[in-house]
Amino acid sequence: MSGVLIEDGFPANRLFNQGYSHTYDDVIFLPHYIDFPTDAVDLTTKLTKNINLSIPIVSSPMDTVTESAMAVSIASLGGIGIVHYNNTAVEQAALIKTAKSRRVPFVSDLTFKSPSDSVESVSEFYSSPYILVTSAGTSKSKLLGFISKFQWEALSDKDSPVSSYMKAIPCSVSSNYDLEQVAAFLAEKSLEFVPLVSDSEEIVDIASKDDVQRISAFPKFGIPSVGADGKFMVGAAVGTREQDKERLEHLVKEGVNVVVLDSSQGNSIYQIDMIKHVKRTYPEVDVIGGNVVTAYQADNLIKAGVDGLRVGMGSGSICTTQEVCAVGRGQATAVYKVASVANLSGVPVIADGGIANSGHVVKALVLGASTVMMGSFLAGSHEAPGVYLYQGDRKVKKYRGMGSLEAMTKGSDARYLGDKSKLKVAQGVVGAVADKGSVLKFLPYTMHAVKQGFQDLGASSLQSAHDLLRSEVLRLEVRTGAAQAEGGIHDLLMYEKKPF
Repeated sequence: MSGVLIEDGFPANRLFNQGYSHTYDDVIFLPHYIDFPTDAVDLTTKLTKNINLSIPIVSSPMDTVTESAMAVSIASLGGIGIVHYNNTAVEQAALIKTAKSRRVPFVSDLTFKSPSDSVESVSEFYSSPYILVTSAGTSKSKLLGFISKFQWEALSDKDSPVSSYMKAIPCSVSSNYDLEQVAAFLAEKSLEFVPLVSDSEEIVDIASKDDVQRISAFPKFGIPSVGADGKFMVGAAVGTREQDKERLEHLVKEGVNVVVLDSSQGNSIYQIDMIKHVKRTYPEVDVIGGNVVTAYQADNLIKAGVDGLRVGMGSGSICTTQEVCAVGRGQATAVYKVASVANLSGVPVIADGGIANSGHVVKALVLGASTVMMGSFLAGSHEAPGVYLYQGDRKVKKYRGMGSLEAMTKGSDARYLGDKSKLKVAQGVVGAVADKGSVLKFLPYTMHAVKQGFQDLGASSLQSAHDLLRSEVLRLEVRTGAAQAEGGIHDLLMYEKKPF
């Protein structure tokens, strides 16, 4: 091959400056040189200028994706959850408080009774096999005992007050205990469960032996995301209206670590003013701006003082912004363009939307993102809000866009600057996603697949991947429709697809 010029692929700068709007599936990386094992790949990254994560995963602030349960589970794996704001300020602050008040990767929906109360039906045990009895029937009153579903079902007089048959609880532990400490305590005391109590004597949750055994069986991945306060890191979305300043005050009081200014088009005077307000009023709280898809948009928010940028417009599986409003950008192009300008200012980029598999995560990160934000990828999990339903023989959960009319009726129209408009135009849909099990199980496998992708590219870290891309060592090509079909499963009469 001496003397023969062979050029494989295109450098990113050349590929993304030809006037095409590319999605993740449009492009493919060419493999590079491997000189390290998969386990040597380091996925530690930055969410913002000041917040580090051990895995590049952020859960989306959607009301069918992130509330307290998702936030604590993602934080336990090393990522961070952003709690939605399609609720009142007090309700959102309560979700932040719930997530910040524990160090175990689950959230139970406890039922409390006072001694004179009775259990009305077996449905009161659906969220937990135990009901706690306190002096005033609330989480903030003195803990007196518990009743189990087995006890209640054995009663001849089920209308009797719980004080007549409740059992004493021998002890409790601090809600600051992590899973390993809780497991050790249960084993030492030979207990089936133990209440988790905060420093202010509020009952936060209960941890059972079954919980510990279930979670301990999941693969381990990442160092938990813990802030300077020793608690899980949690983020929250807010809008840019005047009343959102009051909402922000509630969130800061509960210890929120980062706020995301949630708008489908973030390059506005409203967002710039809010960025300046947050940085001036709460300098200890990082602020992420967006959404943006162009270098021009990004530059405006960077100049306003953002600590991170959220990239994506119309790329989500339930988003119709590009169809309805004729604005947006293919996500691969958007991430590359925004990251190129953000990198000059040291501002990390979140790739928001369009993530359907581990390959998309690899592409987003290598093209310049520091983290990826997931919506539909997490929506079918146990930790996502909502209950499971059955469509035929398929177990599913509702998943809706924040631009859907259904979500807008609860207040999310502010995200589209339409909260004062008499006419509501949907920029999203309501759908359903299949049951995926627990994020504590499937995300570690996803992250390992991402590591394998980085290994094939010869990148041992996110920074090395970005360096290889900018130095033009990593090359890309655009895939034809036939190449995309060939790169997926094809020509089979039947198959079963199991990612792990």
